[in-house]
Amino acid sequence: MKLTDIMHKDAILTDLMARDKKTVIREMAVPTAKILKVDLSDIIKVLLERERLGSTGIGRGIAIPHGKLKSIEFPILGLGISRKGVEFESIDSLPAHLFFVLITPELATGTHLTVLSQIARFLKNDDFKNNLLNAGSSQDILSIIQAEEDKP
Repeated sequence: MKLTDIMHKDAILTDLMARDKKTVIREMAVPTAKILKVDLSDIIKVLLERERLGSTGIGRGIAIPHGKLKSIEFPILGLGISRKGVEFESIDSLPAHLFFVLITPELATGTHLTVLSQIARFLKNDDFKNNLLNAGSSQDILSIIQAEEDKP
C-alpha cells in the first residue's frame, strides 16, 4: 500500500494554527472525521488515548499521531505542517513541524504498522522532509510523496 493511496487531499493542512499538542490533534481530526464520516470526538479520543501511552513525537521535528477505530472500513492518512513548530513531547524535546495523522480500521493491524514504517523510512531522508516543509499546497505535498514512492 502506498501512502498516496490513503492520503486524502482534504486531510492535508499546510499551515496549522495550533500551538499545543491537543489543539494540533483537534485541528487534524476535523477533516479526518469529515472524510471518514465519523464523530469528531471519536477521532480525538482515539488519538489522545494513544498519546497517553507515550508521545508519538518521534523527534527531528516529526510526530505521527495514530489510532484505530472499529467504525471505519478504510484507512486514512493526513498531514499537517506547523511553520512555527509545536511542543509535542517528542523524544528529542524539539518542537514538531510535520504531523502525519493515521487512522485505520481496528482489525487492520498489518496496514497500520506498514504505513507507520513507510512514513518513518521516508522521513529519514532529509531532502524529502525539507521538501514537505517547504511545500505550498496539498497538491505539492501529494506530488512530493508520490515522487518518493516512485523511487526504485
